[in-house]
Amino acid sequence: MTPVTLARAGPIELVLPAPPSKSLTHRALIAAALAEGRSVIEDPLLADDTRLTCAGLSRLGALIELRDGAIVVTGAGGPLEGEDGAVLDLGNSGTSLRLLASVAALGSVPVTLTGSARMQERPVGPLGAALASLGARVRYGGRDGCPPLEVTGPLRGGTVEVDGSVSSQFISSLLLAGPLTPDGIEVRLAGPSVSRSYLDLTVDVMVRFGGAIERTGYRRLRASPGGYAGTRYRVEGDWSSASYLFALAAALGGRITVPNLDPASAQGDRRFVAALGAMGCRVTTGPAGVTVERAGPLSGIECEMSASPDTVQTLAVVAALADSPTRITGVGHLRYKESDRLAVTADRLRRLGAGAMVEGDTLVITPAPLHGGAIDPADDHRTAMAFAVLGLAVGEVTITDPGCVAKSWPGFWEALRGAKLL
Repeated sequence: MTPVTLARAGPIELVLPAPPSKSLTHRALIAAALAEGRSVIEDPLLADDTRLTCAGLSRLGALIELRDGAIVVTGAGGPLEGEDGAVLDLGNSGTSLRLLASVAALGSVPVTLTGSARMQERPVGPLGAALASLGARVRYGGRDGCPPLEVTGPLRGGTVEVDGSVSSQFISSLLLAGPLTPDGIEVRLAGPSVSRSYLDLTVDVMVRFGGAIERTGYRRLRASPGGYAGTRYRVEGDWSSASYLFALAAALGGRITVPNLDPASAQGDRRFVAALGAMGCRVTTGPAGVTVERAGPLSGIECEMSASPDTVQTLAVVAALADSPTRITGVGHLRYKESDRLAVTADRLRRLGAGAMVEGDTLVITPAPLHGGAIDPADDHRTAMAFAVLGLAVGEVTITDPGCVAKSWPGFWEALRGAKLL
């Protein structure tokens, strides 16, 4: 896809839906593939990442059919037994690789999970150690603790302590596999977990597919043996992707309504609108959807966002337009995403004239006069979409690799064109 140059736009008056939730689509696919019987996943997100999860499950032996507006999965009713020595190339989808590692370890044959060059730098050591303690054999094909990793089951289950400070996906991966193990899997968290709301999403999906879960807050979660049952599951709208829509109103002025979001969702990124409210926007929820509007200036805030990592960059670009500094704390784990999002976000903001620096696990944005420029998103979809919002506020900003948004929202640029912002 050729580079996209954004002209200054706004104020806006828009109603735009968000795409379906990526996180929930991943989890529903896995539960459905392991379930007894047939499942229909309605309104799934069909993007690069979720297609990689489909491909990985298919390689492990699941039967998955893509239909108009739905994915039909005929479950195995037990562990998936793929081809001996199968290799799952999961590209740049960390969610796919981490969640599927435990699924692959349920079977009795070796499976190798690998991905892009960046994926091979992203740590999975705590997950590998947990799988080994629960009965699997784990070997690394390159750098210790990073993909490619080969797993061989079967997992027997049991109790394991996991460090959740790098990724909650390690815990979600183990929990999703737990009902298919003879002993179930109990995860005890060593210290606080980042992105804790994603554990709520995992538990919600497991329960919807008949999985049995016991938990003590975020300190202990147990998936009991017993398996899953096929079901019909509708994927709700994605609050992470909706953040770019809400940010349009904050950055450009005016009002936007997103009609297909659940205000009571377990998605942690629904807290993003509260941050915009603290900055001076007006946020309302009604029958038409969730609405954000801005008529006056934006003020900087201090905001702890360890549970809402996917909207940190969106908040950062809005903060660059405020009249005072913003401190976003608790986000050190963003170094291990598709890019080092802390370093990349600070660098790209500085390229457009803003003051930005990283202090430990904190991102500090100091507003300054902004100007156009070229933004290389470093193959990171969230960087591309966040800086597209800022580009529409500043003008003459070029996103050099706009195609990377296909990872989570293939229709992002079309949505902006439909809204006459491009």
